[in-house]
Amino acid sequence: MAKDQRTQSRRKLLDAIRRDGPIARIDLARRTGISQATVTTITAELLRQGLIDEMSAPVEGRDHRRGRPRVDLALRGAAHLVAGVKVATRSLSIALMDFAGEIKGEHTEDLAASVMSAAELARTLRIALGRAVDAAGLAMQDISAVGLGMAGVVDAAQGFVYWSPSLTERNQPISDIVSKELGLPVYADNDANLVAVAEMYFGHGKAHRDFIVVTIEAGVGMGIVLDGALYRGSRGCGAEFGHTKVQLDGAPCRCGQRGCLEAYVADYALLREAEAAGMALPVPDAENPIGPLLDAARRGDATAVGIVEQAGRVFAMGLANLVNIFDPELIILAGEQMQFDHLYAEDVLADARRSIVQIDLPPPEIFAHKWGDLMWARGAAAYALDRVADLSLQEIAARNVA
Repeated sequence: MAKDQRTQSRRKLLDAIRRDGPIARIDLARRTGISQATVTTITAELLRQGLIDEMSAPVEGRDHRRGRPRVDLALRGAAHLVAGVKVATRSLSIALMDFAGEIKGEHTEDLAASVMSAAELARTLRIALGRAVDAAGLAMQDISAVGLGMAGVVDAAQGFVYWSPSLTERNQPISDIVSKELGLPVYADNDANLVAVAEMYFGHGKAHRDFIVVTIEAGVGMGIVLDGALYRGSRGCGAEFGHTKVQLDGAPCRCGQRGCLEAYVADYALLREAEAAGMALPVPDAENPIGPLLDAARRGDATAVGIVEQAGRVFAMGLANLVNIFDPELIILAGEQMQFDHLYAEDVLADARRSIVQIDLPPPEIFAHKWGDLMWARGAAAYALDRVADLSLQEIAARNVA
């Protein structure tokens, strides 16, 4: 029991230093509720492991020339370098990040195909990662681990993809496949989960213990943070908001089922509705597939307006359901489609608010965060940092047992 408590305390203190550092030991004790004696012992272990550094800090209201300066603790950037990878429909984005969360390089390139085998994806990643480290003046041997974010049903604990729109096959041990190709540990997760990680460490989620991220790209995803921790479900692949059912025996979804929310909201769903309605739209730009449809709706085309409004109503219903189930402090809308406002227009959000259980308190804030794939890659890198930190803490625990 004491051993488990010490392990939890190490993780808690390291997380607090990441979140609040540079920070003094006495402030760590106050913020974590861990005794000062235990804080002193554990931070000494983290210093010996090379995970944190000490730095002098001026003390307010005191002549810095007198007495001992205050010593703060911060993560040691040079402890590890990781890569975060975001696999999108048409591109691959990579962020190189040190242990302190500082970006050391970023790289984006187009994919030759939007769907490929797991082996092809692994080879593509190896080549792209080589280009990324070369451009940053680094080397592959500098990298401790890789975080991989992709759409689909992903069991993060096993590094296993049950289904992804990026892969031609189902049921792939993607972490093992990519790890063998790269010669590095690879930690895969659903890309929406990694956006939640990025928000938790770098974005609007820093100020909240409970929040939900809804991602809107080619499909619809979700990441849930409860009490400051990412929630994945008992099988490691929960939070599939896009595949919650909104219509019995409804429209076909690319996951193979019917009636999913995504099948009414995603860009491919809107284009399918337009085709079924006989709309003659211009050939869309690959970077903006639903642009012509949205343009037609703005011009007042009745068919286009009906399609877009239906998507908004379904999305509003989904958001209201999330609030009624989780009652989060904040919902963050993120992703490629944030360049358009048809799913977060005020009338859509008003629809969602009307369907929320009404009490004498304001509803959760719903905020649109327009960030690109490189920010998703930063979330993947932050996830890799978490896993690398876990391994380092396990080494400390094993050394103490020995």
